[in-house]
Amino acid sequence: MTDESLTRAEELLARLEAARDELDRLGSDENASPERALEILSELSELAKAVEEELERAKREAESDAAQS
Repeated sequence: MTDESLTRAEELLARLEAARDELDRLGSDENASPERALEILSELSELAKAVEEELERAKREAESDAAQS
């Protein structure tokens, strides 16, 4: 199960990177939508929280597995 959590965290990190790249592109575009930038910032926040949750889940599972050994 720990591998699943780590895989999920890696997928979330990839999505986070993509959103951050989009935000960077918007930052260099004079005609960029401020609303879209706010949407991306919100998405970044949600993704960061999800990554943190997955890493915590993986840590708990690893600790539980170690305690059972």
